[in-house]
Amino acid sequence: MDELIVEIISRLGYVGVALLMMLENIFPPMPSEVIMGAGALAVERGRMDFWPLLVAGTVGTLVGNYFWFWIGDRFGYRRLDPLIDRFGKWLTMEMEDVELASKFFQNHGHWVVFILRATPVMRTMISLPAGLAHMNKLKFCLFTAAGAALWNVMLIFGTQWLSRTFGDNDNIVGWLLIAIVVISVGAYFWRLATWKPRAER
Repeated sequence: MDELIVEIISRLGYVGVALLMMLENIFPPMPSEVIMGAGALAVERGRMDFWPLLVAGTVGTLVGNYFWFWIGDRFGYRRLDPLIDRFGKWLTMEMEDVELASKFFQNHGHWVVFILRATPVMRTMISLPAGLAHMNKLKFCLFTAAGAALWNVMLIFGTQWLSRTFGDNDNIVGWLLIAIVVISVGAYFWRLATWKPRAER
């Protein structure tokens, strides 16, 4: 399984990694853990190099996050509301979620963009309130890129450690990445199938 994953990500190349990371940050449910984890396996097998992989993953993440920042900055609350009403089900969020994230952003300041980008919590979601608050674009890009780079380094090194530690145990890392994909996709479609606005719950 590990070799199959390495072959797929190697064929996609660094541009493919960047595109996948961009899409992962625009629309669910493909997790970054799987994309960068697959890249890390390729690095471990000598099929990719660490620095180009890190740059590709970070650039893709930045572009995907900037998409949501641009939406918030361009549309504002008034014009964003009907968009969320229309497409919120597919994003599994509603305007109240945006408002809660905005309050969190306002209470904790611009540094929260960097901090959350380097954690599994609200990593992409925070870009929208940053845009709604018209955060300085250069600062947003710098904070997002720095946080994304830190997160990607942790994913690469973590996957390499798993591969070196458990690599001889029936391709356990490859199966772990597949399990993450199945759980993430399944959770997304389950949430989609059971989605109801708060007012109807």
